[in-house]
Amino acid sequence: MVKLKRILITRTDRFGEFLLIIPLIRALARAYPQARITLLVSAQVAPLARCIEGVAEIIIWDNAICGFKELWGFSRSLRVKHFDACVVCNPVKELHLLAFLSGIPVRVGYARKWGFLLTHRVKDKKYLGRKHEIAYNLDLLVALGLRSSERELDLIIPEQDRGRADNLLGEFTGAVAVHAFTSDTLKQWPFEYFQGLVRQLAVRMQVPVVLVGGQEERPQAKLIYDGSFPGVRDLIGKTTLVELAAVLKKCRVLVTGDSGPMHLAACVGTPVVAIFRNDLPGKTAVRWGPAGRKNIVVEDAQLSGISVERVLDTVRKIIN
Repeated sequence: MVKLKRILITRTDRFGEFLLIIPLIRALARAYPQARITLLVSAQVAPLARCIEGVAEIIIWDNAICGFKELWGFSRSLRVKHFDACVVCNPVKELHLLAFLSGIPVRVGYARKWGFLLTHRVKDKKYLGRKHEIAYNLDLLVALGLRSSERELDLIIPEQDRGRADNLLGEFTGAVAVHAFTSDTLKQWPFEYFQGLVRQLAVRMQVPVVLVGGQEERPQAKLIYDGSFPGVRDLIGKTTLVELAAVLKKCRVLVTGDSGPMHLAACVGTPVVAIFRNDLPGKTAVRWGPAGRKNIVVEDAQLSGISVERVLDTVRKIIN
């Protein structure tokens, strides 16, 4: 096993994907307890990165696609940190070049997108979707002579964010959380189904509902809830990502499609009812489903074939 003292880990895409490298971070921290671990992430992800145990430093880099001059200048700032190793978790040409220009002697990643710049390469078979993304991330450890089978996700939520969540939720603590959005339209359970689910929970079952989502999803909020009945608290676009984690921790269950909040709920131990298509190779719940044992995946080749009642019955199994 290679001895390392300063490790750089890069993951610069969306926060859901980022959260799935937590087991890799934890495995490296345990294998090298004296090492200083630094994460290179996007500005959006940085607040969540600060909630991961064992991370000493966060470096923000939002310019994944940029010119050589900018890459060269950024590499100089990394070179002075004298990293022993860099693990590139999402294959990006610029990140491979950045690690090379920074003079990092051990460079681990996938054998694609200028993978020749790496010293340790793993064949990228993630597109096959035969196992979970967490397991694919852990494959990178093998290049360093390490193995880990732990897949649990966890975050340490600061007290101030927990307090903010209490204020936002009020009497809705213990509610069913609903996140109705996904970045891939192929994975979108119909909005009218989500609207029906919210009504059934709040009106028929008298179960309080909390709607969650990002600011970019705010324009679609009325597709889920029009305010015509009580028992629903709309927090879409009203929380930071860390506050959202704290909100989800205080909910009984999250209902969602394939989304970042699904993985965030897994990080804080909240059960998830996840709605997935099962006919898209590499995009099914096998690879992208919620981590943990308390979750239930509801899946079908046609999302429109998954009825509101079926999802409602699944929620009942968890909350009862």
